[in-house]
Amino acid sequence: MSSPLAFPAAVLAVAVAALLSLAVGTRAVPPSAVLDALLHGGGSPDALVVRSLRLPRTEVGLAAGAALGTAGAALQAVTRNPLADPGILGLSQGAAAGVVLAIALGLGHGFGGYVWYAFAGAVVAACLVYGIAARGRGGASPVKLALAGTALSAMTAGGTTVVLTSSSATLDQFRFWQVGALSGRDAGTVVRMLPFLVGGAVLVLACARGLDALALGDETAWALGHRVAVVRGCAALGATLLTAAAVAAAGPIAFVGLAVPHLARRLLRRGGYGAVLPLSALLGAALLTAADVAGRVVRAPAEVPAGVMTALVGVPVLVLLVRRRGAVS
Repeated sequence: MSSPLAFPAAVLAVAVAALLSLAVGTRAVPPSAVLDALLHGGGSPDALVVRSLRLPRTEVGLAAGAALGTAGAALQAVTRNPLADPGILGLSQGAAAGVVLAIALGLGHGFGGYVWYAFAGAVVAACLVYGIAARGRGGASPVKLALAGTALSAMTAGGTTVVLTSSSATLDQFRFWQVGALSGRDAGTVVRMLPFLVGGAVLVLACARGLDALALGDETAWALGHRVAVVRGCAALGATLLTAAAVAAAGPIAFVGLAVPHLARRLLRRGGYGAVLPLSALLGAALLTAADVAGRVVRAPAEVPAGVMTALVGVPVLVLLVRRRGAVS
């Protein structure tokens, strides 16, 4: 696929995934009834299902998928690691620690009560990783960021496990968030995510030209007039905001932030991060929403969480991408 067709195809994929998300489920709703419910409202059973249950779920899927795709592309550029994902800065484990703390201390009830603690945990983890990596000679280099993130993730996971194994009540509540799912989200979820999504997207997109320069190496980026530390810090902060909002809203969704940037680069063939970042957002939105739809179908009337579906489908696809020459270039 050539570059001119990449964006129209991605927009079409988002539209199809969103329509299927609104129409498919235990109660099948015809596309005409979906459009009627969105445009004209109404009090029919189909309209209530679409507007009250599936529309918030679809909105969260689109927003979280777009955030994870964009964050993954930015972090792969920041770390110059083609296998980096939003969890590389310890964001997922930080968010998990925030949720566990909230449950254990009785500070929140339900998703609406946990989302802010998850977000705070992810942001604190990213700040600690960047602070550790920035110490010493060379500042926050890609290798130091990856090592600091891995170390902090392991330490945080250990502390989280201690709390969970000592409290069965906390474990019972935490496991529903940990699996990664879109069900049960209300209409205010995306509203709560929006400030962080917009802020993160603005920061990351503002660094697009700097990320192109970083791909050539730090010395080349300096020679081209870019302040390497500023570019890397701003892009990492933007990716942190995006990932933290997505993880807080939908749980630790695997694969999306890791593989979507590779697919975006393959579809574009040419073009810098000014094109890769928005295309990754579109593809991430389509992928996560489609995974949620597939989870409703494979074991109907039961559901498989979206986080499980992305892992099951994504791992073999990623292995194929990595094995093919040029997939991670």
